[in-house]
Amino acid sequence: MRVLITRPEREAIALAQALSQRGHTAVIAPLFELRFRRPPDDFAAALAASQAVLLTSANGARALAEASEQRSKPVLAVGDMTAATAEGLGFTSVASASGDSAALARLVQERLDPKAGPLIHVSGVDVVGEPAPKDIVRRFALYESRAVEALPDSARAALEARALDLATFFSPRASATFVKLVTDAGLADSCRGITAIAISPAAAEPLGNLPFKATVAAARPTRQAVLDEIDRLAQASVETSVETAEPARPIMSDTPSSSPPLSPPSDAPAAEPLAAPAIPVAPARRGLGVVGAFVVGLVAAAIVLAAALLSLPYWPDEARTMWRGPAQQAAATPVPAAPAIDVTAEIDAAKQALNARIDDLDKRVRALASTVAQATPPPAAPTPAPAAPSDEALNGLKSRIEALENRPAPPATEPSAPSSADVDKLTQDMAALRVEIATLRSGLQNLDQTVSGQKDQAKALAATIEKTQAESIRMSADEKKALAAARASAVIGIAARLNAALESERPFASDLALLGPLAQDDKTIAEQSAALKPLADKGVASRAGLAADFPAMARTAMADDLADDSFGQRILGRLKALVSLRRVGPDVPGDTVEAKLARAEAALKAGDLGQATELVKSLPEQTRRASADWLARAEAHLAAQRAVDRLAAEGVTLLSAAR
Repeated sequence: MRVLITRPEREAIALAQALSQRGHTAVIAPLFELRFRRPPDDFAAALAASQAVLLTSANGARALAEASEQRSKPVLAVGDMTAATAEGLGFTSVASASGDSAALARLVQERLDPKAGPLIHVSGVDVVGEPAPKDIVRRFALYESRAVEALPDSARAALEARALDLATFFSPRASATFVKLVTDAGLADSCRGITAIAISPAAAEPLGNLPFKATVAAARPTRQAVLDEIDRLAQASVETSVETAEPARPIMSDTPSSSPPLSPPSDAPAAEPLAAPAIPVAPARRGLGVVGAFVVGLVAAAIVLAAALLSLPYWPDEARTMWRGPAQQAAATPVPAAPAIDVTAEIDAAKQALNARIDDLDKRVRALASTVAQATPPPAAPTPAPAAPSDEALNGLKSRIEALENRPAPPATEPSAPSSADVDKLTQDMAALRVEIATLRSGLQNLDQTVSGQKDQAKALAATIEKTQAESIRMSADEKKALAAARASAVIGIAARLNAALESERPFASDLALLGPLAQDDKTIAEQSAALKPLADKGVASRAGLAADFPAMARTAMADDLADDSFGQRILGRLKALVSLRRVGPDVPGDTVEAKLARAEAALKAGDLGQATELVKSLPEQTRRASADWLARAEAHLAAQRAVDRLAAEGVTLLSAAR
């Protein structure tokens, strides 16, 4: 299926990858631009005083990571995608409600005590409502999604070409924005063959203003439910195309409307599933497409221009016959293809020939004028000028002029004047020559205008080619940007999987192997992958496991510290190993073994495994036997956690660079 994605760029790329793995083609057309906002001055204090942070979107997790470096505060996320994003950004205590805001509210009631402290809700500017009572939650709008002013080019091209099967919408605001942009662009009718999939009935409601083939709301308000709905529709499309004997039935619509959903046109071809393309995902195209048609038009224009230029050497003959009037034309004889010539040189040669012909005619006119000036013709009735003379008339005129010039001069006493007929004939010939000169000059001017127009066309063609090349370069840059963003998202996703493996004490060799292709060109990823490799086959101890084993280790360490060579001390040490009589809490003063163990246990409960490890390492030498195994497991977990955190930070850096 060919699926339109209207989510912001980061979420759209991740969804496009998931669709590609399922065999669908994605057309990315973000309707919103994400911008982080500077947190208010009291945000750090409010975060420190809160008992947990509520996140209702993945963008909220990113905004929280931008606003604060603290990662140990408990996080309650609305869904699995939001939770995975938070874990990928380094937050160590994340729980998912796997649903919508109502599910998050239930999770808050189950996990948190209102008396334990306030809550913080990190959200966008346009979020309405709170997932917890207002008296215990404070909302901070740390990002905003600004709607685009015009329909993205990818969506416009896909709609105009009717190259979409499905369109996805993940919020009522996205649905309303899409309806407005499509209506403003005059493309509402292009939606008749598209099935709209909304994440919830609320998101599906604004879509009733467009004539979609059908509008479907996902079974649950999660991204996974939307993906499942896409797979279901794809399977239904395949079954419909196979059962040709049974007429296709329209998909039921969840959009509230008084009229039944529109059926697809009877002549519309059945949609077929397309093979999954390689990342990055490119928009689907049919036939030549817009760029193909444009290139074909350029080639055709170039051919017409070349033909016009090649015909220029033959134009003077046609210009010479313009003054003759219409004549019977002989059957056209095909001209054999000429070899490549210099068009500019041919034009210059034609101009020189015309100028020589004009100069020759000027000489003839001056000679005739000189001859007429020598005679004084008697007045005669004006004779209408004959039609324009032919080449034979010009030859006869030349002969008569030569005869006049060679005629012997008459005696001085009896000057003879030319006859009236000769004078009239000369006058008529002069008029005909003037007409020919004017005609040829007009033809030369037309030729110059034609050449000038063709030069303008050549300039326009060159400008169009440059524009096409620039557009091609821009598209290549966009593809590189999409590939870099996909690579960064993959690193963040793998880091989240590795972090989950650390907390579940399971081996993570298979997850680590996914970094192999990504580490080839990235030194940081390669170094962290090498650091994790020795620990991958067996895994490491989790924070919860280390906290559970700490009391037993502490009892043994205190017993070893109290025991000496005296019989009484040995008996006391054994009793200490069996019964814990040590103080606990972060406020136990002093540098005794008991005080350090108490502070280490308090730090461990607060999520600070690093501080707990440093306190245990500072215990006296006689306690090393009891704490050696616990310290080794704790340091292995810390080393693995540092490597995973650096991987996540590298992924975020790559994603920021790909914007």
